[in-house]
Amino acid sequence: MSSRTFVEWLLIHYASIKSRSPNEGRRRWKLRVAQKFWASGNKTANHDLIHIDPRYSNVSQTTVVGPDDNTVDFHMDNDLFDEASTNREELGILLRTDFSDEAAWLAFCSRLEEGEKEFIANPLEEDDTKMDDQPEPNIASPSGTAATTTTAEDDSDESDDENSLSAIFHIVNPSLPQERALLTNISNLTALRLFNDVDVRQLPTLPPDTKHMRPPNRLVDSDGWQEVYVGKNLWIYDAKSNRDQCVRVVSQTSSDMYGTATADSWRARVSHICELQVNLSSGAMKIDFGGLDRWDYAERQRNVQEAETPGDL
Repeated sequence: MSSRTFVEWLLIHYASIKSRSPNEGRRRWKLRVAQKFWASGNKTANHDLIHIDPRYSNVSQTTVVGPDDNTVDFHMDNDLFDEASTNREELGILLRTDFSDEAAWLAFCSRLEEGEKEFIANPLEEDDTKMDDQPEPNIASPSGTAATTTTAEDDSDESDDENSLSAIFHIVNPSLPQERALLTNISNLTALRLFNDVDVRQLPTLPPDTKHMRPPNRLVDSDGWQEVYVGKNLWIYDAKSNRDQCVRVVSQTSSDMYGTATADSWRARVSHICELQVNLSSGAMKIDFGGLDRWDYAERQRNVQEAETPGDL
């Protein structure tokens, strides 16, 4: 759920940012508001400033706009990537970000289809399994302008196979060179910013004797605040997927263990991801890395660096 503080920032700044960059879309506009939030020394907005936008003149100090309140623009406005995310019925989004090995990709899609059929034939009983309980390979330990993406064209047998997986995953596999260039080798954070909506939350009370991280970073802890994302789960097929037939499972927020970060990831086998996605959607499991440093360290470093160099936001 959106923190009240960030909702107030959206009420104050979203409309003016939207008017200055009318072609960017909801997610980009909200990212620009978030950048103003992180650049500010005072994260608590002045309630009186809400009246700058006359459309929100009836918003009082006791009003809380929730994440599903469809009366405000920052929930109602369209985004360039909604057709591949928010407007889809599937539970998760599988992004292809490497296009160098078509045979490996088709093999992956075939295994994914087999996994979905097996899952449908043998549905899981509800349990309290955590995501970290699943056997996963290669788990590392620590030592933009948007364009519409589409799935592959329906006039090929390969595309028909991919589209048959629609019950659980929407596969984003663009065919145009400029669309592929947008997704090639993108970081977890970039993927979240394209296909999820940014939010900010206040961190829970730290455990005793735990100090805030230094230097601060918005994906982990910046003066007690953290950048998080809301939307469908993202699964990223990358160059390594051609070899190990796994994808990156991307977290939209940190786990309960202090020190984990938004956009952390680890690798999941294609044979497991249907089960994982359904359990994530139902709340039967969550990404918590088992209280261990099991996230991918290299990807963490990419995300942290990118978060602190937001480009033209």
